[in-house]
Amino acid sequence: MKAAVHTKYNKNNIELEIREIAVPTINENEVLIKATAAGVNPLDNMISRGEVKIIVPYILPQIAGNEVVGIIEQKGSNVANFEIGDRVFSRLPLDKIGAFAEYVAINQDTIAKVPDYLTDEEAAAVPLTALTIMQALELMGAESGKTIFISGGTGGVGGMAIPIAKAKGLTVITNGSVENKERVEKLGVDQFIDYKTTDYTKVLKDIDYVLDTLGGAETEKQMTIMKSGGKLVSLRAMPNGSFAKRMNLAWWKQFVLGLAGRKFDKMANKYGVSYDFIFVESNGKQLQEVADIFTKLEIKPSVDTVFDFKDVNKALDKVANERSRGKTVLSFK
Repeated sequence: MKAAVHTKYNKNNIELEIREIAVPTINENEVLIKATAAGVNPLDNMISRGEVKIIVPYILPQIAGNEVVGIIEQKGSNVANFEIGDRVFSRLPLDKIGAFAEYVAINQDTIAKVPDYLTDEEAAAVPLTALTIMQALELMGAESGKTIFISGGTGGVGGMAIPIAKAKGLTVITNGSVENKERVEKLGVDQFIDYKTTDYTKVLKDIDYVLDTLGGAETEKQMTIMKSGGKLVSLRAMPNGSFAKRMNLAWWKQFVLGLAGRKFDKMANKYGVSYDFIFVESNGKQLQEVADIFTKLEIKPSVDTVFDFKDVNKALDKVANERSRGKTVLSFK
C-alpha cells in the first residue's frame, strides 16, 4: 500500500514522503479499514516540526495523519459491535497515528459508525474537532442550563462546538464576523457578538465556561468575563502542569510544562477561575455520541478543499499557509 511517511523532524520542512509499504496486520481487538478519506490538520504539521515531541515522542519513520474514514475489510476475533463493510471514522490514538495510508489498522475502541447522510469527505472533518469539543466539555464538567462562551465560533471548531454544546443543554454565546451570523444562528447559538463592532468583554459577565479557540491575549480577556469558579479550557494557549499530570507524562515533562504554563495558572488565580489546556485523545464511545447528535440534527461540516492522496504535501501546505473556510481533506478514491 501507499502511505505518507514522516521521516525526520524539521521546523522548516513539513513535507512527507510517499512510500510503498506492507498492509498492516490486525490483532484480535482491531479492524482493518480501506481508507476513503482523511482529515488534514494543523496538528499534522506540528508533529512534523517536532512541536509535540514533549507530549508524544514519535519514533520515526512514522505514517502521518490523525483522522480517517474508511470501510472495514477485516475484523479481529474480539470485535463485537462492527461488521465487515461498515463505514467508520476515527481520531487515531496518539501513540498509533497513521491516517495518511491506503489501509489502517485501528482498535475497535477508537472507531464509530459514520452517519449515513455524510459523505466520506464531510465525515473526515468530524473526529478530531468534535472529540476536542466533547473532551473540553467533559473537562469543564459542563452542566445543562449553564452558559458557555465559544470565542471565534464562526470557524470550523465553532461549527461543531455550538451544536454539541446545545445538545448538552448549554446556553451558547459566540463572537465572530457578522457575515457568518446567520450560519451560526442556524447551528443554535443563543447570542452572537460581531467582533468588529462590539468588545465582548464590555457586554458579557458571569459566564460559567469558556472554550478558548484563539489563545494569545484573548485567553486573559476571556477570563475577565467569567464568574468566580468558572472554567476555561484552551485549544490554543499553553500546556500546564495539570495537563501534564492528566496525560500521565514523565515527571520531568510535568516539571517543564508546569513552568511553561505557570503564567496561565497565575492568570486564572487572579480572576478566580480554572485554566486547562486540551490535547484531544481517541475515544470511540464519545465519537459515537457525536455521530448520534449529528444524525439527529443533520449537521454538515464545512469542507474547504479536497486533495487527491498523492497531493498530500499540497494539502499540508494549504493548512500551514492559507486561510480556510472549512476542512482540508485527502481523498483515496
